[in-house]
Amino acid sequence: MDIITSDSHYTFKNVLLETGFEYDGEEVVKTKTALFCVEVAAGSIKSIMPNDPSKPAIDAKGWLMLPAFKDMHAHLDKMLYGLPWQAVSSKRKTVKDQIAYEQKMIPEWLKTSIPRTEKLIEFLQSNGTHFIRSHFNVDPTSGFDSLKHLEIALKNKEKTVGAELVAFPQHGVFYTDTAPLLKEVVKMNIDFIGGVDPYSIDGSIEKTMDLTTQLAIDHQKGIDIHLHEAGETGIKTIEYLINKANENPVLRGKTFVSHAFALGHLSAVETERIAARLGEAGVGIVSSVPFGRTIMPIPVLRKHGVEVLIGNDNIQDHWNTFGPGHMLQKAKLIAGLYGYSSEWALSRTLGFATRYVLPLDDKGNQQWPKAGNDANLVFLEASCSAEAVSRVSPVKSLVHKGNIVF
Repeated sequence: MDIITSDSHYTFKNVLLETGFEYDGEEVVKTKTALFCVEVAAGSIKSIMPNDPSKPAIDAKGWLMLPAFKDMHAHLDKMLYGLPWQAVSSKRKTVKDQIAYEQKMIPEWLKTSIPRTEKLIEFLQSNGTHFIRSHFNVDPTSGFDSLKHLEIALKNKEKTVGAELVAFPQHGVFYTDTAPLLKEVVKMNIDFIGGVDPYSIDGSIEKTMDLTTQLAIDHQKGIDIHLHEAGETGIKTIEYLINKANENPVLRGKTFVSHAFALGHLSAVETERIAARLGEAGVGIVSSVPFGRTIMPIPVLRKHGVEVLIGNDNIQDHWNTFGPGHMLQKAKLIAGLYGYSSEWALSRTLGFATRYVLPLDDKGNQQWPKAGNDANLVFLEASCSAEAVSRVSPVKSLVHKGNIVF
């Protein structure tokens, strides 16, 4: 996806921005908006001015401007996107089945991973995403090649997308002797160290998590662990991370549990208890918003101040093919699952797509955009945030650090 313009200084006109809420009594019944000119310089918003339709400027055509979206859980390195369609095989029923399959297929996938990763990034961008947290495999089969290929693809796209990287021992830390690789990769230019189901894959919560957390502490990295285990071992792993974050304040705000399905199978009392502990410890949850039998307790987590991040996870791969690659669709799913149907609630739900950057605060005070904000912008054919979420409004343009992507 080529940059339309990377000019360091330009102005949009006819930009629709939210300005406040309209009330009927105490109920928000409408979001107020108005047209403005928005000046961009050196990758940031320089000023927001009254609209001047006659001004020589880039015409935003009355589109709604919102903070660009963030996909906080992706696997850019090993999607099958760009290869012929392939549904998920029913023969692979366990994580260990998938590990065996990956060990066979990774050498073939790596041959085309760079151009396919770039195509996948472009797909996410087309839906308004400008920033991605991507896990990448570290295992004896691929070594560091998944990281190297991912870094090349991101370098090729560096003007149009931002990313943070998670070293992910998909094949276990000790199950496939990946520990030596993890000890090396944390010295590289990555942001997080990950893991997967320490009990069911490696046979020990403590052995795997002791190594993982110590590497994170020693090398100033964050932690983002995949945890699919839904029973007692899942809760024990979450409690382990909470305890580690309490013991090591450096991990607060930098420790996350992805999926954390165990939280969706607790009593109401236990859910409140562990949500409070997560919030107090600064341990976040990253969800692809599972539904069906496992509906995550997102409202309870948020009530206790837990940072809940959202991502697509699988888009087209050998694990799952249902990820839409669209953060607004994820936000709409959340709104539907938890009954966020009012104007106010829908406008708040947008935060799951933007990592909680919202045009209006809870009282309707305008808080974004402001001069000095990074120019990470998405333009949509919508009248307000609530409509954008509810209708998954069409994305018309994306700007990353002042670069107009399309």
